[in-house]
Amino acid sequence: MEIPMSFEEFDIIEVRFKGGRKDFYRNINRLDLTTGDAVVVDVPNGHHIGFVSLKGELVRLQMLKKKVDNNEEIRSIYRIANERDMEKFNEVRDQEGTTMYRSREIIQQLRLKMKLSDVEYQADRAKATFYYSADDRVDFRDLIKKLAEEFKIRIEMRQISLRHEAGRLGGIGSCGRELCCSTWLTDFKSVSTTAARYQNLSLNPSKLSGQCGRLKCCLNYELETYMDALKDIPTVNRPLQTQQGDAILQKTDIFKRMMWFGYKGDNNWYPVPVERVQEIQELNAKGVPVETLLLEVEEEPKQNEFVTQVEGSLERLDDKYKAKKKKKKKKKKLGGVDEVQQEKAEMSQTATVKEKPERAAGEQPAQERPRRQRPPRNKNRNDREPQQENKEPRESREPREPRENREPRQRRDNREPRPPRAEVAGNGNAPEGAPQGTGEQKQKRRSRKPFKGKKPEQGNKPPRTDA
Repeated sequence: MEIPMSFEEFDIIEVRFKGGRKDFYRNINRLDLTTGDAVVVDVPNGHHIGFVSLKGELVRLQMLKKKVDNNEEIRSIYRIANERDMEKFNEVRDQEGTTMYRSREIIQQLRLKMKLSDVEYQADRAKATFYYSADDRVDFRDLIKKLAEEFKIRIEMRQISLRHEAGRLGGIGSCGRELCCSTWLTDFKSVSTTAARYQNLSLNPSKLSGQCGRLKCCLNYELETYMDALKDIPTVNRPLQTQQGDAILQKTDIFKRMMWFGYKGDNNWYPVPVERVQEIQELNAKGVPVETLLLEVEEEPKQNEFVTQVEGSLERLDDKYKAKKKKKKKKKKLGGVDEVQQEKAEMSQTATVKEKPERAAGEQPAQERPRRQRPPRNKNRNDREPQQENKEPRESREPREPRENREPRQRRDNREPRPPRAEVAGNGNAPEGAPQGTGEQKQKRRSRKPFKGKKPEQGNKPPRTDA
């Protein structure tokens, strides 16, 4: 949606500086600015660089809230900061840390009871503002002289409160978010302990105080809501009179509209609605003590049997599908026979035969049919009958010829048969010319290890003689 041609934008812009400090400046040159742009503004005795935080009609509402008049006292914006301006501005900001540490050393030498929290240089390095906090009034005339001689600059001392100090330093609160005073909160209102009492908070200073050491500013955020809720809740200045004794107020739940009372010597608390407390107070004002704090609640009438039959009962269903516990039967021996086996024998004797369907004509009953008799099973293998009766025993078979008299088998590849092996001495089947020897000598020859050295010449080898 385009802006109408006759519409003129508000010419005042809100500019933010270091530490959350904000001020209003007039855009006399009609610069096209957006939120976050760095601009060079007019300040007493020089110029400074800030960042645009708000523009348009919202600035008009902010000026009405802070009661700032739109007059000629509002200073103007020169131009948008360029790269050269930002380089000088960053160089000046780098000197703030060393200046603050050196200034603290001078304060300790002069033994002044003050705390220096921050130093802010002007962009043109014409002036430096020192922010400090102190409980009492401090005479810092000698301090200004020494600081001016040390840094060769115009000095301005500005005292701030502990809340402003926490806002300038920044930090994370107990809620897990950045501190309100360092982000958006500019006006600091006084916070008292009555705000914690209205909200039924424990008066513990470690939980109610913030990083600045004062009560948290967020205690005032919900105070109005609690004040509206407390309008209908009666104030109990004295205990309620009952026949059991005096009931003393212990706790009040504002949003549930419930008040808790207790008796002397009794550790139990009894919840009472706000309406009932008002009735008891009216009766006690007339001098009439109450029997009990709570009224007896009438029991609801039971439903008709017809309704229960139609709709059903959950308890009846639970009883129906409830798992039954199985009892384990313990075996007790009676005369060498288990009790369980005895019960089974009695049940088999007393069992009745169930009726069976009619059988066809000529069919014998199941009880009269002859059972098939099986031969007794022999457990021992020796007692079993042989499966093949016609098989001849091994003793009746004809003996085979000895291995020596058999004809050698013909090899598949038609090779010549191997010569027979030499037999041990004493066997008449050994061929002629084969070496003779005993079985022990043959075993020794097999167990010898191979000779790894050089073999002797055959001419030097002595002839072998067999025993």
